[in-house]
Amino acid sequence: MFTYDIVAADNTTHARAGVFHTPHGDVPTPIFMPVGTKATVKGLLPSSLKEVGTKILLANTYHCSMRPGAELIASMGGLHDFMRWDGPILTDSGGFQVFSLGDHFKLSDEGVRFHAVDYGGEVVSWTPEENMRIAQLLGADIVMQLDQCPGYPAERSFVERAVELSSMWADRCYRAHTRKDQALFGIVQGGMHMDLRLRSLRHLEECGDFPGYGIGGYSVGEDHATMFETLAPLVSEHMPTGKPRYLMGVGNPTTLVHGVACGIDMFDCVLPTRTARMGTAFSNEGRLNLKNARFKRDERTLDEGCQCPACAGGFTRAYLHHLVRQKEMTGAILLSLHNIHYLLDLMRRARAAIIAGEYGEFVRAWDDSPAANDF
Repeated sequence: MFTYDIVAADNTTHARAGVFHTPHGDVPTPIFMPVGTKATVKGLLPSSLKEVGTKILLANTYHCSMRPGAELIASMGGLHDFMRWDGPILTDSGGFQVFSLGDHFKLSDEGVRFHAVDYGGEVVSWTPEENMRIAQLLGADIVMQLDQCPGYPAERSFVERAVELSSMWADRCYRAHTRKDQALFGIVQGGMHMDLRLRSLRHLEECGDFPGYGIGGYSVGEDHATMFETLAPLVSEHMPTGKPRYLMGVGNPTTLVHGVACGIDMFDCVLPTRTARMGTAFSNEGRLNLKNARFKRDERTLDEGCQCPACAGGFTRAYLHHLVRQKEMTGAILLSLHNIHYLLDLMRRARAAIIAGEYGEFVRAWDDSPAANDF
């Protein structure tokens, strides 16, 4: 039910193009996955997501389990029916959100106990088994093991303990997960320590036959040069070739381009929609801040040749500047559609370059272009 076919591999980089098969449809890779944190990509209807080319999207286990609750969503037919989205869905474990609660959680070998301070301070305990129960109730096509994601910088001893816990919990998640129409991915942790990354990966390979692997604990405070010091060799030299590799929580265009060159297949991030709500757009000129006064009389669309609803619809930068400055929701919606389309189109072009055997040239052209100024 869950297989990964590699269609092409680039000779000049480690990039590959593939197809991941799921019960709700095939996912061509490399791919970007928009994030629908609370069972919705903010401001966007499922039909709009389809219009810009979305093949798979995310929902967040922590938020969905807190409100409206996994049992309620299951009673409504699971996330697919609840969200009215008929394509593939991935749910994260919710661990990153739990470990972002500051001092409001307590870790043990058994699991994590936390105060959901953003939901009235409710006290919740998650074991790996409970986390898998919630994931199976939500019913996504792909679910992630419960893991601990250490931030950066962190003492090696702290990261080592996170690897130990994540490995222990991977064993228990693997045993507790029984839903056959759902793929459970293991997660490689280890911070910026290559030996810990390899320890984590080897444990997952010994634990069981995971149909895919997440790579967690990157883009958590380090600069991108530091990230790629370990990410590049981890993916290109050590991770299994016949299974999808998912770099979690990374979403700026240049990192996607370089991540694909390392052999990453899947990406997700709130960046395109969160920055859209702040008035920012990706473009072939680099990142645009539509709040800037220089756009007040700009009659151009965001990106020449772009086929997203904002650009193809003829909405000018001047109009978007006006919407953003007036905090009109239409501005956030149009910019969200554009940013998601931009990343999806970037991955479509990357895939075409891989199949043509020209991905090395694609990366060089990207790095030499104004579009690479995306931060």
